[in-house]
Amino acid sequence: MYKRQALLEEKGVATVEELQEAAANHDYAFSFLQDLPLGDYHRLEGYLYPDTYEFTTPQNPLYVINKMLVRFDAKLTEELRQQIADSGRTIHEVLTVASLIEKETDGADRADIASVIYNRLNNPGASAGTNGYLQIDATLAYLNGGKVPTEADKSIDSPYNTYLYPGLPPGPIANPGIESILAAINPSSTSY
Repeated sequence: MYKRQALLEEKGVATVEELQEAAANHDYAFSFLQDLPLGDYHRLEGYLYPDTYEFTTPQNPLYVINKMLVRFDAKLTEELRQQIADSGRTIHEVLTVASLIEKETDGADRADIASVIYNRLNNPGASAGTNGYLQIDATLAYLNGGKVPTEADKSIDSPYNTYLYPGLPPGPIANPGIESILAAINPSSTSY
């Protein structure tokens, strides 16, 4: 999310500080945000749909963020929301998986990555030996500021560290596009 904020500041739309304040403390009127507490700008990670946006400069940061949330709301159709509900997962869980997919793929294997993630979540004692730990390097890059993860990064004490903590991280690590969201809803059926 920080790269997007920095780009908006560079283009004169709004400052990083203004955007972070608006993300952290404004109560946006979307049902998918109702359970996300105010106070931390990371709470909107995953919900700011990645797309091309046009803004006049300068622009009210509430308008900027709301426009991205409106686009996300439009992309997450009623049909997709029903598929998520039918899967027994929440929108937040699906977006978290989709963000992991987004950061782990070059674009061709999204549904297979989703399969690996769900296999590790659903079969923690399986022969893969991960014991419920997702072990996704993209979460380490999220923690270290986007650098290539090192062995030392695996010891960063954070609930986002999927090497130290089993299961999904507490939330998305990126703002996934529709392809990754669809893969998280409809993973491949593999034994990976």
